[in-house]
Parts: sequence; C-alpha cells; structure tokens
Amino acid sequence: MAIRPLHDRVIVKRLDAERTTASGIVIPDSAGEKPDQGEVIAVGNGKILENGSVRPLQVKAGDRVLFGKYAGQAVKVDGEELLVVREEDLFGVIE
Repeated sequence: MAIRPLHDRVIVKRLDAERTTASGIVIPDSAGEKPDQGEVIAVGNGKILENGSVRPLQVKAGDRVLFGKYAGQAVKVDGEELLVVREEDLFGVIE
C-alpha cells in the first residue's frame, strides 16, 4: 500500500465484527454495526507542538486500537476501505 499519513494522523483498518451471537444466530452484514476496533496500518511523524517541536505518536503499526463509531474519515485505497483518524480520536490500545 502506498499511503503515508501526515502529522498526527493514523491509518486504521477496521477489524471484522462478530457475525454470530453467543446462541449461534448469524447476523447479516446489513444489520450489523460497524466495528469500533481496528489495526493500525501506518502512522504519521507526530504532532507539531506550538513551539515547533514534534511529539512522536504513541501508537505504532500493528497495534490494535479502539475508536469511536463515527471517528475519522473513511477512504478507499486499492479497493480496501481504511479509516484516517487523528491520534487524539483513538480511545486506547488493546494489549
């Protein structure tokens, strides 16, 4: 993939949500909600502070992260839907 986010932006690929309930009922794609977890694909150089210095990001490629349902901007790259979010819009890293 040839995409490099700028500054404090992060490229996230949504992880597939569970398609079956605990009782075994299969949920169709049209009825399911968008997942709120994803894998970081790429990160920018960092946030530029008021004094001109750059604060590196706390997430790195490969991290699993939580984000809001309506966070970021969806883009398609090479036929794959990705999400571009600012680091501050991420809730946390799943360890």
